[in-house]
Amino acid sequence: MKVLVTAGNTLALIDKVRCLTNIFAGKTGAAIALEAHARGHRVTLLTSHPEAVGSLAPARPLHDRWKLKHYRTFEDLQSRMQESIVAGQLDVIVHCAAVSDYLSAGVYSLAPATRFDPGNRQWYGVPPTLIDRQANKVKSDEEELWIRLVRAPKLIDRIRRDWDYRGVLVKFKLEVGVSDEALLEIAERSRAHSEADLMVANTLEGSSTYAYIGAGAGLYERVSRANLASRLWERIEAMPRRASS
Repeated sequence: MKVLVTAGNTLALIDKVRCLTNIFAGKTGAAIALEAHARGHRVTLLTSHPEAVGSLAPARPLHDRWKLKHYRTFEDLQSRMQESIVAGQLDVIVHCAAVSDYLSAGVYSLAPATRFDPGNRQWYGVPPTLIDRQANKVKSDEEELWIRLVRAPKLIDRIRRDWDYRGVLVKFKLEVGVSDEALLEIAERSRAHSEADLMVANTLEGSSTYAYIGAGAGLYERVSRANLASRLWERIEAMPRRASS
């Protein structure tokens, strides 16, 4: 099968030298891509951390049936995903990348008569006013800066609806501070919303030891972290083949 795996984190640029990002380093996605390759599939790994491949498989020859593509920003990932999906005739997409939920839409400082009190969460000023400080490199001489964040498009939702992909789609869901029961309820709603065939769900607290794989209420199985990649591919390979477009 022809497979696309996304992995790693995205950068949401504030200016040309600063960004917002998250803690994820692409090891799970790299392991899933390597497992697919070991099982004979043709794999493209789209990752922000190509070094993760070498750390997991330092001696494995990967020239045949293997492509490694790098991205940095949200925009990079979106563009490369669209290009691969629209033109790639893919059989399976495993969307493991930890994509930015919000993008920077401006940097501001407080006008002289404006003040924000974090204690009572109130603005003061008549009216409260912000000054645009956006620049190629935002100056560091302000007492405080305010970054405006706007919601980013959900790339997982674009796969079916905008890019017309009809092959197997695997989605990942991470939650923090919830029970496994709540995690599975959230995960199944999320899977159905994105029209994914399988969901991989875990909590930050348990992510180093286990995850859940499944589709449908009550139909998730708990697997160890060590067996996640192999069990995921067993599930994918057991699914009926269907046209990707």
